[in-house]
Amino acid sequence: MSSARRADPWPLPNTPEHLASVTSSADAPPPTPLPRPGETVDNMRARLVYQSRKRGTLESDLLLSTFAKEQLPTMSEAELKEFDRLMDEPDWDIYYWATEKKTPPERWANSPLLEKLKVHVRNEGRVVRRMPDLS
Repeated sequence: MSSARRADPWPLPNTPEHLASVTSSADAPPPTPLPRPGETVDNMRARLVYQSRKRGTLESDLLLSTFAKEQLPTMSEAELKEFDRLMDEPDWDIYYWATEKKTPPERWANSPLLEKLKVHVRNEGRVVRRMPDLS
């Protein structure tokens, strides 16, 4: 049996195999955001609450939805737009940048928002987190 056949098709997160399998190219261009002409700040905030919870991977859902619950209500419009741009990035990239397992690309290297997310992820207060309710 070849080694390719024996390889786990679903490696666990935070393993070298998983990191290698979900790594985006460092020189990949940023995702193109969907145009949302006329979207109000309140609608953007509501959409981002939902998007942060419905990412596609449980790991990203938990990190981003708890961050959104704590941070979105007080974010300025500029911060909301930055968070919106972050939501366009691939799930595993956001997860590994936030957990500091991968270095973010230059476009996120000096982001105050990503720094806030990293602090949230460190969870130095050891808060027990669960998915927030959608209201």
